[in-house]
Amino acid sequence: MSNLEAMLPATDGFVHLHLLNGGSMTAEYHKLHAGEPAEEFRLYNWAFLIQHPTLKRNVVWDLGMSSNPEDFPPVIANGVIKDAKILDPREPLVAQIERRTGVAADQVDTVLLSHAHFDHCRPITPLFPAATAYFGPGTAEFCSPGHLADPSSPWDGRYFDPNHATERWSTLSGPWVPFGPFDSAMDFFGDGSFWIIQAPGHMPGNLAACARLSSGEWVMLASDCCHSRGLLEGSKEIATFDVPGGGVGCLHVDVEAARDTLGRIRVLRREYGVHVALAHDASWMEREEDHVLMSLLDEVFKRDMRSALRNQEPF
Repeated sequence: MSNLEAMLPATDGFVHLHLLNGGSMTAEYHKLHAGEPAEEFRLYNWAFLIQHPTLKRNVVWDLGMSSNPEDFPPVIANGVIKDAKILDPREPLVAQIERRTGVAADQVDTVLLSHAHFDHCRPITPLFPAATAYFGPGTAEFCSPGHLADPSSPWDGRYFDPNHATERWSTLSGPWVPFGPFDSAMDFFGDGSFWIIQAPGHMPGNLAACARLSSGEWVMLASDCCHSRGLLEGSKEIATFDVPGGGVGCLHVDVEAARDTLGRIRVLRREYGVHVALAHDASWMEREEDHVLMSLLDEVFKRDMRSALRNQEPF
């Protein structure tokens, strides 16, 4: 346990945290890191299961990727799903959860969606029929009404259409209080064991979270607050890049806000001893040096991961 743990909210509460394989796609280095070449590589994607041992709650954080075009608005299904060679995890998300924990799909009560991008968000009903999904404040305003009203929209009208939505979901309402260097965080279970954090920059409503493990260590689920360990550690800079038809693109809607959020995550690591898991970062798995993050993997994951990462292969 970190000597700095007392600087975070004092609690005896904890959760069980499991990292899940959320599939992979191709990406290009120049879209992640300023000054790098437009070379393709395989980008992995992680989801999580959070279990509260006394409340008997089973919560999924993000859904990873899907190659099924029916899971997405047409502009996504006919575009990035094909272009980025999206591949599902070898073992489906629901099967991973049941094999590792014994939790069946209908025992998952909540899906927390860090943000509304296709590689994190899709309808939950086919996967977790008893669950309710939650987004961060500002997501609905940014994404409404979605593709049912506007076929060119990348946002899913099954969530965001005010008249024709089919998914059971809500916006997290707090109360929002400070957590370490962050201004707005929500004590999700009410016992200090799992905090949902407003993390501006990547897109409106973007969220991160911090989970306290039974060991007393804290793990941050930083999702897409940045996209690599190099960005987190400061050896790389956030990229901007040319987009077809002219203009400049970036993986973050508000770059300055994203930099501010990234700075606060660095404070959590440096001053509070928090271990950070990004949605697309596999570098710590390759090094196997962080025993806390490695404890989130089961032996099947470790075996498949070691084989895949050597050759940048899906698994």
